[in-house]
Amino acid sequence: MGETRGDAMWQGTPPGSIYDYLKVASFSIGPDGLIEQWSTRAEQLFGVPASVAVGKDPIEAFVPPELRARGQRTIAEILDGREWTGAVPFRTPPAEGPAARPYPRPGRYAQPGRDGARGGGTGQRGGNPDARGAAPGRAARFTGDHGDPGSVGIAELYVMPTENAKGERAAVCIVVDVRALRRIETDIAASQAIFGQSPFGFVLFGAELRVQHANRQFASVFGGRAEDHRGRTVHDYLPRQEADRISAALRRVLETGEAVTDMQIVGPAPGSSDRRHWSINLYRVHSGSGRPIGVAGLGTDVTRRHAAAREAAQSRRNLALLNEAGARIGNSLDIEATARELLDVTVPGFCDLAAVDLYQGLLDGDGAAPGQWSVPDSGGGSGDLRRVAYASAVSDAPFTDGRAPVKVGATHHFDFSSPFADALRTGRPRLIDGVPGGLIRSTLAVPMVAHDTVVGLVQFTRTKGSEPFSERDRALAGELAARTAVSMDNARLYRREHQRALILQRSLLPPDNPVAAGLDIACRYLPSNAATEVGGDWFDVIELPGHRTALVVGDVMGRGLRAAVAMGELRTAVRTLALLDLEPAEVLSALDEVARGLGAPGGVQQATRAARTSRDADLSEVYLATCVYAVYDAVTRRVTFANAGHLPPVILEPGESALMLDVPPGMPLGVGGEPFEEVEVELAEGALLTLYTDGLVESRDHPLDEGLHALVGALTEPDRPLEDVCDHVLGALDTHHGEDDIALVMARVQGLPAESVGDWSLPREPQSVGRAREYARAQLESWDLEALVDTTELLVSELVTNALRYGEGEIRLRLLLDRTLVCEVWDAGLVQPRRRRARATDEGGRGLQLVGLLSAGWGSRRTHRGKTVWFELALPDGEGGQIDVAEALMSMF
Repeated sequence: MGETRGDAMWQGTPPGSIYDYLKVASFSIGPDGLIEQWSTRAEQLFGVPASVAVGKDPIEAFVPPELRARGQRTIAEILDGREWTGAVPFRTPPAEGPAARPYPRPGRYAQPGRDGARGGGTGQRGGNPDARGAAPGRAARFTGDHGDPGSVGIAELYVMPTENAKGERAAVCIVVDVRALRRIETDIAASQAIFGQSPFGFVLFGAELRVQHANRQFASVFGGRAEDHRGRTVHDYLPRQEADRISAALRRVLETGEAVTDMQIVGPAPGSSDRRHWSINLYRVHSGSGRPIGVAGLGTDVTRRHAAAREAAQSRRNLALLNEAGARIGNSLDIEATARELLDVTVPGFCDLAAVDLYQGLLDGDGAAPGQWSVPDSGGGSGDLRRVAYASAVSDAPFTDGRAPVKVGATHHFDFSSPFADALRTGRPRLIDGVPGGLIRSTLAVPMVAHDTVVGLVQFTRTKGSEPFSERDRALAGELAARTAVSMDNARLYRREHQRALILQRSLLPPDNPVAAGLDIACRYLPSNAATEVGGDWFDVIELPGHRTALVVGDVMGRGLRAAVAMGELRTAVRTLALLDLEPAEVLSALDEVARGLGAPGGVQQATRAARTSRDADLSEVYLATCVYAVYDAVTRRVTFANAGHLPPVILEPGESALMLDVPPGMPLGVGGEPFEEVEVELAEGALLTLYTDGLVESRDHPLDEGLHALVGALTEPDRPLEDVCDHVLGALDTHHGEDDIALVMARVQGLPAESVGDWSLPREPQSVGRAREYARAQLESWDLEALVDTTELLVSELVTNALRYGEGEIRLRLLLDRTLVCEVWDAGLVQPRRRRARATDEGGRGLQLVGLLSAGWGSRRTHRGKTVWFELALPDGEGGQIDVAEALMSMF
């Protein structure tokens, strides 16, 4: 039994009664036609307490005036023993008297002792008088709709005649609220419309999680009639894994009342192997008394939406993949690295396995067409390809696709009839299915085409369990292969240009171990790596007359083949100017003119005119370079420096710390307009001179000042072998080699000993010629060079005679012995000797011609006090052969 707490309650058992939803009340009419009993439900339905209703005429109290006559006749017939059923309009009577309190509002019932209300009905009263609903598991409380005094309503009335104990006729009346019935009819019609006509699948599960009802849409998906599905469970429709998941969700909804929305399930439709996707919404349903009676499910087929979402996700994935490819592929300018970058992007985001094969000719750097194709009957196939990259996102299980595995770095070819060879021949992708029983699902063979030329093949493979390649995947694979092929072709062109520039640059550098008088020289040249272009760094060691040596280090600003060519032109110009035996400052001034003329077709004059107008200056290409030029004299151990914007030399003398020489930097070559200054320094025996380019001391991670201090700190042991010192400097400095070229020249001073120098001053008189021959003979005999005495006497006599005849001031004779014998004759005259061919009738003019025939070389140079004329003779045990004096004399006539 249910209990009543302030509001009347229907009997709580059995649950699920129709009276949970209908509003039924009762009252009785006595033999006098007045109300004799008035139930609690009648109080709530009509809004009139029993204390007011009992003893009243129901017609007068509740029926409108216009219908009362008919009502009285009906009451009389009922009291005569006639049953009656019909819809009766009624009116709630108004309150009587000024002190009358309003009747209780619908849904409320006055507790005993309050407002004079009288209790009624079965059960106890108490609890909250404002309770409006029933908790789950309890009978629903009745609420009337006509509680306002004077309100009008319609009731379905069933009157049954009765007799009392005295045998008098009376009647029992059963009243049903018509509006509640109409609402139930409307709700049933609405439920049938929603449940039966809904385009969505609707199913109702009972408390045992079995189907209680299903609509036609649900039956159309899973087959049969709607009635056929009654009593089934979710395991009758879905695979076990999905069915278990739905069962758990149904049980959870039934127990907790928490609805589940948009639950995604996957399963095949009956009679089809296609996978379908449904979106399921679950919620708990209750009886009229609030008791849970089951779970309702609303299902929607979202297969198309899922496919569209999958395609959209795939499009987003492909777009992200293309964006990633654009950012990561082609950054290294290295062919093999570019192939690895492609695989890093596509595995595992696009496929499970991938490999890249390139034609061998592309890797060799030649411009020939791809490998030749053999005819089908010859058993040959594609040209030679090399496997340059391979990546896998799966385990090392054997993947058999009918072909022998190819290792990275191995050379192979495809059979003529294979789909891989067909893709290479036609330039179109091919989709190859995996062999039965293997782990490979399919392979997409995509040719790599750059500028209408196939350069290789990339294979994208997906294993069993992965989605098959779609048309969109084929288009994406083609785009990735094309981008990679263009990057590889660019890398190939860059590699070829880099190699050519490197070959040109190396051909313009001096040999590995240059030799100079009075110097022990070691040098290093380290080109930049393949990722950066060749720079314009160079160095040179030039032998000058008088056992002097020019040391040159320079750097052309810019990179690439043009910088290497500009470097070659400047180096050639430096050697040409050095042979003129100019002073260092004069060499750089002339070299500056050459650099200014490199960018103009008409040379330096055109460059000068172009600089006068801004428009022409913009059209003229500017070549700038830095250079340091040093001339070392082995006799005096003095070095003369001139600098054109280059880094300062570093000197390390025995017993001292290394220091940077303060040489005025000057302007870079190619700027023009500024003179260059010279600095002369005398070096101690064993001193170490270091010339270098900025690649040694400057990088992105280390500023120039830090690198210069590191270089000075690395030079600490001048007595170590020079080659070891070079290696130590390169190892000690964090050069970040590869960012820029590095040129390094180190020279240890080893001056000529005093016994290897003969120096005499001669007065301007004829006797000086004979005296010069005597000095020369005596010096050569002391050096054990008797074989050169006659030739040396003859040539010294010629040079001293010319100094007497054409020169000025005091005459100076000097003999120098090192790897060769050098003779110098100095005077104060400025007129340079000029060699000419004497005619047969001339008595003179054959002196310099004789010097040129008998010596290994001769020349003249200007000095601060005049000029110096010199000749050089090879030593008897040297590489140069001795010249027959008699034969040379006869050749003059």
